[in-house]
Amino acid sequence: MKIVVTGTNGQVVTALRARAAAIPGIALVAIGRPELDLADARAASAAIRALAPDIVVNAAAYTAVDQAESEPELAMAVNGAGAGAVAAAARAAGAAIIQISTDYVFDGTKTAPYLEDDPVGPISAYGRSKLAGEETVAAANPDHVILRTAWVYAAHGKNFLRTMLRLAETRDELSVVADQQGCPSYAPDIADIVLGVAQRLRDKPQEAAMRGVFHLAGAGETSWAGFAEEIFAQAAGRGLPHARVRPITTADYPTPASRPANSRLSGDKLKQVYGLAMPDWRDALGRCMDEIIKETKATRT
Repeated sequence: MKIVVTGTNGQVVTALRARAAAIPGIALVAIGRPELDLADARAASAAIRALAPDIVVNAAAYTAVDQAESEPELAMAVNGAGAGAVAAAARAAGAAIIQISTDYVFDGTKTAPYLEDDPVGPISAYGRSKLAGEETVAAANPDHVILRTAWVYAAHGKNFLRTMLRLAETRDELSVVADQQGCPSYAPDIADIVLGVAQRLRDKPQEAAMRGVFHLAGAGETSWAGFAEEIFAQAAGRGLPHARVRPITTADYPTPASRPANSRLSGDKLKQVYGLAMPDWRDALGRCMDEIIKETKATRT
């Protein structure tokens, strides 16, 4: 099975490349700029078709959440029209499309974890662009799976975990928002699920229930402050930088883009339909910490 992934250096793409390399029968090709630029829908379509994939995973995106407030047209071009072009190119090649989406398509006012059929209502330019991507993908290719994830982190790249560890090197206390709830999601676990979905789509190409929208986020829930506290608790036990956490409100830490107060995503549908489930976020965090230590030791030797 040939899987083409858009993007080359993101957290999920990096994890997909590593995970796929260990699975016999999967050939994964990651393509990004300049060969593929989602802001140029025509060029993106041509690049996908030329690779003749069985499955396309659109993991590339405009992800600068706050910057999108001042660049909404670019965010929409990449995450909306660009995603649709990738989905259309996949259809032209006879391939299914797996679209990576986000919790930011919701307004965050629900008091329970979000289900796939809950009403959407993004409150940021980034969220609106990702919702547009879901809509263009669904319209362009009926053979689609949209996976909404949230609070993604990994041992590499720019993410909350690495920011906390970096800041803890020079600070004894950090102020972290405590009134936003969500599900931390470890990129390698996301990659495992994406590859599992791809394999099942290949094995059951006519199974209609396997198409549509699914939620893909770490099991369990916490706040950003709770996430930070667990990061530092596990870091302390491993000899990594750690600090005290001072919980604050969203109002205490204003940002250009509004964030959903509730980003919790229920993974029940994914488990029921695909038999796949994300591990508990605390367990995943521990594995990520161990990976950071492993990479740090490798760099020093």
